[in-house]
Amino acid sequence: MSRVKRVAVTSPQTRLAHSRRRSRGRWRVPRLAAGDAERADALYRAQRRRGLPALAGMFGLVFGLPLVFGVFPGLDSVRLLGIPLSWLMIAILPYPAMALLSWWQLRRAEKIEDE
Repeated sequence: MSRVKRVAVTSPQTRLAHSRRRSRGRWRVPRLAAGDAERADALYRAQRRRGLPALAGMFGLVFGLPLVFGVFPGLDSVRLLGIPLSWLMIAILPYPAMALLSWWQLRRAEKIEDE
């Protein structure tokens, strides 16, 4: 069996995109005016503070479910549609709860920006 040399094939658009990226140089973060930078820093700190309850709720949800199963081992014997309730709680409960937590946190962060 003869060996064929492998050649990388790219489209002309890919070559153009790569060449443009190299010729521009390094991207730099735009500088804000002093007043805007102070406001951005204050918003960042306030949103971080307001985000702690949502983060605590997320940790409570993720680490609380195993604790619930440890305290109530009978949840494995309870079945709903032939599926153990503990499995349903792990598979279904966290996702809507996380979506609600994220929606709640987004609203709180937007309120800070609107003030």
